[in-house]
Amino acid sequence: MLVVEDDQGMSRVLQRGLTEEGYVVDACSDGAEAGWRVRELPYDAVVLDVMLPGEDGFEVCRRLRADHLTVPVIMLTALHDVAERVRGLDLGADDYLTKPFSFVELAARLRALLRRADPARPSTLRNGDLWLDVPAHRARRAGTELTLSMRELSLLELFLRHPGELLTRTHIREKVWDSAFDGDSNVVDQYVSYLRRKVDRPYGRRDIETVRGSGYRLRPAED
Repeated sequence: MLVVEDDQGMSRVLQRGLTEEGYVVDACSDGAEAGWRVRELPYDAVVLDVMLPGEDGFEVCRRLRADHLTVPVIMLTALHDVAERVRGLDLGADDYLTKPFSFVELAARLRALLRRADPARPSTLRNGDLWLDVPAHRARRAGTELTLSMRELSLLELFLRHPGELLTRTHIREKVWDSAFDGDSNVVDQYVSYLRRKVDRPYGRRDIETVRGSGYRLRPAED
């Protein structure tokens, strides 16, 4: 998820709220950088403020659509003029919110945009007796509720969306941590270990496999 907002206070609020919703969030404050980021990185959606220094949100959206980039865009504006909202939608925005707005509404609109953008991307995932409700942040194994952190839920979601596939450490970091993450290089191994302690070991399972020298893989259920 990319947040493009030049008001630092608002940007921090959006980043914190979206992170709590389970998204991996990057942020920038000007239109030129936003355009570069969307072209280079596979964001699921963009939260785009209209009033930006230099290249404004309208121009950013116009350029993205001119380049045939279909990433969902929800625009934010302090302008209450209907003509301005219509302009944003005509330039290719998928949705529009006028400030001040409820974060709960923004989160709901983002979920709806993501469902429309990829109808094949289910919100409830299952592999054998391991189950995850992505929007509700709830996981179960063998009918027992699991207590997982947001980062562990994001990691579990990644495994459940790609059963049987090799996920390299680099790929996992790109999907579960933001692009600016510069922490411990062993963070992926640490969190895979945390996840195994909660979803595998208590149930006598070894479904999250280590592929030596490469990464990890979730063993697909036989059913």
